[in-house]
Amino acid sequence: MIRPALNNSALSAALPANYWRVRVLSEVGSTQDELKNELVSSGDCVVAEFQSAGRGRLDRKFESVPDVALLFSFYIEPKRSTEWGWIPLLTGIAIARSLNEATGSTAFATKWPNDVICQSGKVAGVLCERYGPGVIVGIGVNVSTTPEELPVDTASSIFIESGIELDRNELLPTILLSFRALFARWDDGEDLVATYRALSKTIGSEVRVNLPDGRAIVGVAIGVDEDGRLRLENGDLIGAGDVVHLR
Repeated sequence: MIRPALNNSALSAALPANYWRVRVLSEVGSTQDELKNELVSSGDCVVAEFQSAGRGRLDRKFESVPDVALLFSFYIEPKRSTEWGWIPLLTGIAIARSLNEATGSTAFATKWPNDVICQSGKVAGVLCERYGPGVIVGIGVNVSTTPEELPVDTASSIFIESGIELDRNELLPTILLSFRALFARWDDGEDLVATYRALSKTIGSEVRVNLPDGRAIVGVAIGVDEDGRLRLENGDLIGAGDVVHLR
């Protein structure tokens, strides 16, 4: 399998110079922390071939062998003062749309609040952290990962699901441009609930939500609200938790 290296020139050429500024690194502790060590402005993005200390939501470890995944973080400053719970949802939409477009399929969907999944497992995760007046969005996408290279058996990759070997130098700009368009619409006050619903595997499913306090709630997910919280059929609104799809 040919795995083209990330190329700073190719990435920069594919992105409008007036917003995204991408920097490629061979190895970092985590792209999230790398941005925190810099004086950042909206549109700054760091992408790495390998993370030695990558992490996901709830401080979970995010592992990937070198050269097979898209591991990147970018910084944004929303104009809206509230409803930032929508940012991981917007990111999920951008990733799922980009993967479906690149593979010519409808195989990829969002799982509330911050995963992108397909029939064979989880292919991408999102970590959003408030930083100064804005948000650092961290993303990990398994691109050409083979079954032997997966860290856990619940994970998958674009290659495993579709059999297609995507060039990360083409996929990263697609995701960033898709996110930017969605983010601008949301930041201008547009209601994107229907947009999210169209790509959500969670909405309409019976789920178990494992809450941060150790409790678990079972119910049917029927939507998301204006703050990005998951709405259950019994009236519960979930702002944080791990979702398990039961059927």
